[in-house]
Amino acid sequence: MPELEPIPAARTAKVYLLFAHEPYYPGPGTQEINTTVVASNSLLQPQVQQPDGVRIHDRLTQGRQQGEIVPLATLTHELNGGADWPAVGDWEAVTADLLQLVRSGHCDALSLGLPEIARALVCAGPNSHVRAYGAANGDFITYGPTDRTAVLDEIDAYLTNLVAEQDLWPGGGLIAPLTRFA
Repeated sequence: MPELEPIPAARTAKVYLLFAHEPYYPGPGTQEINTTVVASNSLLQPQVQQPDGVRIHDRLTQGRQQGEIVPLATLTHELNGGADWPAVGDWEAVTADLLQLVRSGHCDALSLGLPEIARALVCAGPNSHVRAYGAANGDFITYGPTDRTAVLDEIDAYLTNLVAEQDLWPGGGLIAPLTRFA
């Protein structure tokens, strides 16, 4: 197994995972949902593939700011561009399980229908660029880290309003997170 870089010891309790997925429509006449934000503790549900969920939770909550929204692409970037995911867990199975929990009401989430460019930016790493063809002028438009930050700030504003009275419920019967000794 590849050796992972050291993780800061401080765990942050209130962190959120943002991940994109295949679009779905929650009901007739509703907007497409293609991106979801869940509380980090949702990864500790027994219905999420384990121990992968616990290990991803550990990675997600180390050295973060309170209330930080961490895109899955950021974790991939931190994990050597994804090369170190096998040492942490199967992110595809875990996010599929999380999406199933959200859709069945077994945890709370902020479900979003992001526009194409915004979704591409949160699916790209923090230093990546996304190019799009502008049909109106026939040129390519490049979006970068500043644009990604703006998308995350907008999502943060929605989430802040949503959790102002009550945080996202991660579900019941949670597994204990990994224990670190200093």
